[in-house]
Amino acid sequence: MNSNIKKYIPADGLVGLKENFKTDAISGFIVFLLALPLSLGIAKASEFPPVMGLLTAIIGGVLVSFFMGSRLTIKGPAAGLIVIVAGSVAEFGHGDNILGWKLALGAMVVAGIVQILFGVFKLGKLADFFPLSAIHGMLAAIGIIIIAKQIPVLLNDDPLLGKGKGPIELLANIPNFIMNLDPKASFIGVVSLAIMMGWPYIKNKSIKMIPAPLVVLLFAIPCELFMHFKETEPAYALVKIGNFVDSLGMNASFAGLSQTGVFIKYVIMFALVGTLESLLTVKAIDLLDPFKRKSDMNKDLIAVGIGNTFAAFLGGIPMISEVARSSSNVNNGAKTRWANFFHGVFILLFVLLAAPILEMIPNAALAAMLITVGIKLAHPKEFIHTFQIGKEQLAIFLVTIFFTLFEDLLVGIAAGIVLKIIIHLFNGTPLSSMFKAPTLVSFEGDNYLVEIDKAAIFTNYLGVKSKLDAIPPGFNVTIDLKKTKLVDHSVMENLEHFKHDYESHDNSSVKIIGLDDHKPLSSHPLSSRKAK
Repeated sequence: MNSNIKKYIPADGLVGLKENFKTDAISGFIVFLLALPLSLGIAKASEFPPVMGLLTAIIGGVLVSFFMGSRLTIKGPAAGLIVIVAGSVAEFGHGDNILGWKLALGAMVVAGIVQILFGVFKLGKLADFFPLSAIHGMLAAIGIIIIAKQIPVLLNDDPLLGKGKGPIELLANIPNFIMNLDPKASFIGVVSLAIMMGWPYIKNKSIKMIPAPLVVLLFAIPCELFMHFKETEPAYALVKIGNFVDSLGMNASFAGLSQTGVFIKYVIMFALVGTLESLLTVKAIDLLDPFKRKSDMNKDLIAVGIGNTFAAFLGGIPMISEVARSSSNVNNGAKTRWANFFHGVFILLFVLLAAPILEMIPNAALAAMLITVGIKLAHPKEFIHTFQIGKEQLAIFLVTIFFTLFEDLLVGIAAGIVLKIIIHLFNGTPLSSMFKAPTLVSFEGDNYLVEIDKAAIFTNYLGVKSKLDAIPPGFNVTIDLKKTKLVDHSVMENLEHFKHDYESHDNSSVKIIGLDDHKPLSSHPLSSRKAK
């Protein structure tokens, strides 16, 4: 069965639209049901007008689909960027959210152009430079920040109670938020959270096909009507959409350039974090693709950069290749990029034809969805999994979280990288091989031998990767690591990805040898290996 799947590859372009119209349209519709409330919630949590989340999802589907280098990813707003976007609005606006939004858009336009340049200069391999534990630590910290910021929204407290507070301060204030909770909104929020958390445990496959956020809306909107929210609750209890067409226009302002340091900081963060999240999602979805297709990372970056530049000019929140929606797309049988296109079209039609329904959504319900996203990012399983890979990986993970919570994302990921370099030096990595691993490639008959010397670690893997990527498909590749003093977890995992990708071609095989005299730093199969 697998061999038949490998041989059949769904057509792309207009032929693919005709061939896979039904499966892609159905998957696009299901993803639209998932994306609609999440896009609203992400934009609102980012201090953007909620409708701008929908604008980005529409552009990510309707426009970006024609340029993207991956077939099954869904482009749209990302919870992982909430912290950066909200921070930029606060820092640029100094209390004026509308001004902060417009100035932040200017930085996003530039960041979108930077992403296009990343793709043009073939920097899609950028994700392989960063240690995986630091990236996961950054995402876990983002999850904690999302939870901290959405708890007062879930309880429908006065937004001024949490205004200007950092994540640690917000978490410390939870008893205060509970004392000031709004009974009606809290009931909707807590039940919505229970639905979101409990939905994955439902056994019935037919029921489980319904996206949990849609079930939340089917519960929350009738509750809002029954409880007469508009008449009895504060204005901040409900989503405000306004006229979608009237909100379009040249919203971006470049006056933020006068705050040079802040402007540059956010351009770097938007471009770097958005790019990393997108690339990691594309890599993960390629592993789920039943047809074993390999995405063009650089082309996909250019597409996301185009989408972000266009969305920012009009006022939209940044987009990435979003992992939850993309996974749902695969699970619902999507075959081509047209599923992403359909998801954008369905959102556009809904906004144009049924916008009043969106203004019936209680913010507490959207907060429940975002808290669920935060819990997934910072789940205890992430801490346990990282510990199982190695104690040193957990240290990097925790240091990244600590500095992200107490400073910001750039400082957090930088701290994780510095700690990992220190650990590598302590484990005997020669300073001369910190950024370059001597790699010898030899060829005989149908066999390629790749010998890596001194150390194979995250800081020098890009050089190793360029040698591996130059090997044409259809050969037997042996990667020999016996001359290395250290092979770190990031490289172990990246070599497994290379093996998976390379063996997806016919008559291609990869063997990783030379680790018999290395001591694993934990029992995990992809743990770091140190020469005895």
